[in-house]
This record gives sequence, structure tokens and C-alpha cells, in this order.
Amino acid sequence: MGTKRQVLTDRRGVPLSVVIGAANRNDMKVAAATLDEIIVERPTPTVVSPQHLCRDKGFDYPETDRAAEARGYTLHTARKRKRGQPPPALLPADPQHPARRWVVERTNSWHHRFRTLRVRFEKTAANYRGLVQLACLFIVYRLRLILG
Repeated sequence: MGTKRQVLTDRRGVPLSVVIGAANRNDMKVAAATLDEIIVERPTPTVVSPQHLCRDKGFDYPETDRAAEARGYTLHTARKRKRGQPPPALLPADPQHPARRWVVERTNSWHHRFRTLRVRFEKTAANYRGLVQLACLFIVYRLRLILG
């Protein structure tokens, strides 16, 4: 009865991959598709320069861990805790790889500035996907003007 956008961004908030799915579908079901839909060619991850992937708790499943590691990503995921377990010990923040969830939230906010994406008027998924891709094009164009 609704639509959910799964967005993969770089560290500046540029959308690299967008997958459209049902709103009642679990995030882990479209995680591999989101990683496969990347438009830009990724550099090959090496030991010296690994590819980092920051995720939230919605992707904390063994299947998504395996899918990301098979594609060569170094994972940074907030872990779920089971009911009744004490919270995990607070570790000092990693200064080289801080949590960057706000970057994706900001990109989602940029998507919501397009009224036709906020209130879905399109009947077909293909038309909606085309409008999401057009919005991503505008976002990348605007960021190129600002960031160079």
C-alpha cells in the first residue's frame, strides 16, 4: 500500500543507487539489489584503500552481511540487541570512520523537496522510478554546482 526508496549514497550525499520497493517489505530483502544497482563504477577495494559501507540496524542480518562482504565492502553497522539483553558497552567513536547516517537522511530530505515524490501520484512503478531518477539527476547537478 506504499512505496519505499532504498538509497545508497557516497559520503557527500550524492545518490549512487536507488531501488524502489514496497513499503511493507523488509529492508534486508532489497539490500543486495541496492548494492547491485550502483550507476558509477566503483574502484577496486584493496587493503590500503578499502570500500566502507555504513548501515543502520535495519540491515543487521547475516544475509546482508554476506552480500556486502561478497562485493568487497568493509561493514560498519549498528547492531541490534535481543530483548532483555543489556545495552552493549559504549566504545569510543572511531575518528577515521564516524557514523554518517545523517548523510542518507539529508539525501532523503532532498528527495522530499520534489512534491511528486512526496505524494506519489503515479500509478505505475516505472513512471515513479523515472521521476526518482530525474530527482537524483537534479540532486547531482546541484551538488556539482556547489561542491565542484
